[in-house]
Amino acid sequence: MGFVAKRFGLFVAALFGLSILVFVALRILPGDVAAVMAGTNATAARIAALRTQMGLDRPLIVQYGDWLAGLLHGDLGMSAISGKSVASQVGARAAVTFPLIVLSLIIALLIGLPLGCAAVITRNTRLRGLFHALAIVGGAVPALWSGLLLILLFSRGSGLLPVLPSQGFPNNGWANFGRAAASLVLPALATGITAGAGIMRYTRAALGDAAQSQAVAMAMACGMTRRQALLRVGLRLSLPQLVSVAGLTFAQMVTGVMVVENLFALPGLGAMLVTDVGNRDLIAVQSELFLLAAFFLLLGLVVDMAHRVLDPRLKNASIGSGEVL
Repeated sequence: MGFVAKRFGLFVAALFGLSILVFVALRILPGDVAAVMAGTNATAARIAALRTQMGLDRPLIVQYGDWLAGLLHGDLGMSAISGKSVASQVGARAAVTFPLIVLSLIIALLIGLPLGCAAVITRNTRLRGLFHALAIVGGAVPALWSGLLLILLFSRGSGLLPVLPSQGFPNNGWANFGRAAASLVLPALATGITAGAGIMRYTRAALGDAAQSQAVAMAMACGMTRRQALLRVGLRLSLPQLVSVAGLTFAQMVTGVMVVENLFALPGLGAMLVTDVGNRDLIAVQSELFLLAAFFLLLGLVVDMAHRVLDPRLKNASIGSGEVL
């Protein structure tokens, strides 16, 4: 329990430091935030009224305290452009972005794990060369380019095989589950193919190292074939590394899908952030940036805990060093 409490304490401290960093970063931008949000043709009276309305005329420490108190209660503030709650807008957009990320990660794992394992298991040098080429080419293809290619191939209206929608998301969201899921297939493939190539490289490297371990040699000495030893023993030894890779890939997809969302006209968090920055809705941007960064920290915490569960050597090392669990 000491390990969990220590990691959670660091997580909370990191969140606090992150909130200060985001708050200060937007306050040290050149010019007055109210003047930037009001626009270039705004009068002095309009700027002053907006500054008072948003509380920007109060001391910075008071502004930060109010914003932090709102975060603790789930209140992310109000959008100066739409007048709607930022929390409700983030919730609606997250219902598009996170299913897209999860689907992309599933596709990446379905591509990367089997091909990475096959690249190590096979003894055919030509197949190994093919797997190596696929990993390099797949990782070098930008998601934007693969998305355009998928649109040309499979989009309704302009594709050679028009089977999937390529633009937009249903207005009623996931109430129309089939249509909503179909609208995420092409963008998920565009993101998942590139990420899958990276997972394939990491899987090949991790399993290749495990193949040289004494555990795999012992399994083969006990009667397992090389293939069985690699899949049953080597893959289990590589699991902590692969969990880290999957976690990092998931985090990278949060920012990576922003380009894909704009290409496929999806109303996700990336499109929301780009729109709010373009509209100079800096108060909304402040909460959105904090939530994205907090998600990265949370994902790191989850991966750290998963390592603890999957690799008993970490627990034994802590016991040996005198940590009280």
